[in-house]
Amino acid sequence: MTIQTTERTASAATDWRKAVADFQQADTRRSVWQLIDSLAPYAALWVLMYYSLSVSYWLTLALAVLAAGFLTRVFIIFHDAGHGSFFHSQRANDVTGIITGIMTFTPYFAWRHSHAIHHATSGDLDRRGVGDVWTMTVDEYLNAPWTTRVAYRVFRFPPITFTIGPFFMFAVLHRLTVGVTGERERRSVWWTNLALGLIVMGAALTIGLPAYLLIQVPIMFFAGAAGVWLFYVQHQFEGMVWEHHDKWDFVAAALQGSSFYKLPRVLQWFTGNIGFHHVHHLSPRIPNYNLEPCHNSSPLFQAVKPITLLSSLRSLKFRLWDERSRRLVGFSSVKQRRAEQLKSVIP
Repeated sequence: MTIQTTERTASAATDWRKAVADFQQADTRRSVWQLIDSLAPYAALWVLMYYSLSVSYWLTLALAVLAAGFLTRVFIIFHDAGHGSFFHSQRANDVTGIITGIMTFTPYFAWRHSHAIHHATSGDLDRRGVGDVWTMTVDEYLNAPWTTRVAYRVFRFPPITFTIGPFFMFAVLHRLTVGVTGERERRSVWWTNLALGLIVMGAALTIGLPAYLLIQVPIMFFAGAAGVWLFYVQHQFEGMVWEHHDKWDFVAAALQGSSFYKLPRVLQWFTGNIGFHHVHHLSPRIPNYNLEPCHNSSPLFQAVKPITLLSSLRSLKFRLWDERSRRLVGFSSVKQRRAEQLKSVIP
């Protein structure tokens, strides 16, 4: 059951502010506890990984998977701070965001700016390109130069999209100011790089650079893969809807263009309830620990059909947006469209 951009969506536009109003306030006690139960275990696991190096690197890698889960949770805190929803104080949010940004190798103010654009343009076909997953329409793909098509296929190849790509983004792209606008945003990249440089230098002088890399690289690899998969599934799922700007509607974009990813409880905890992404896009001011209660409080959110861990795997086949059928399709649709074009020109 989906919410259509009709009289029902118009009603939703009237009701949604009431639905989220009671859940937009941060609870300082819960926020502080979430910092403790995320950062402390992550730090402890990092130390355990260091000592495990002398036992077995397989043990180190096993601990890296668990540490990556906590780092993913740290990123959700970073994410909430960027929305100004984690604490009442904007200064407290910024300090939290800067620190957790260094931990997650992400410049806080630069990311906050691009992510705000993502929220303002999500589901809008005419405003793609900032803070989202690169997605072409079938016609755009057919009319693109071969170099662009090759680059797109490489980008959309799952082993690249969910492994090498995330690591490259967090380790390399976030170190650069290319495409970053605004003086504060550029400075956040430079200061984050300086902080990371000092951390690496300190590690090299204490535990040694090889040990640091053997610990931090797999954590980043696993956490990056999980994070990008979450973001991908939140906006590339069966039944999602995009519109051109003249038909784009904020409420419909949130409820139809952002998924309700119903995860097992343990994964929901590690991912900070971000699976309730339809709620989050409707109101980014809701702290992550209030997303589920908000979802459960209103039929508006419960009407959104959930996707499960198993059904989300279907998203792997999606590559392009077909404006004719108004759905995400695979590259096989390109062959069909080309065949149609040939039939139209051959008498």
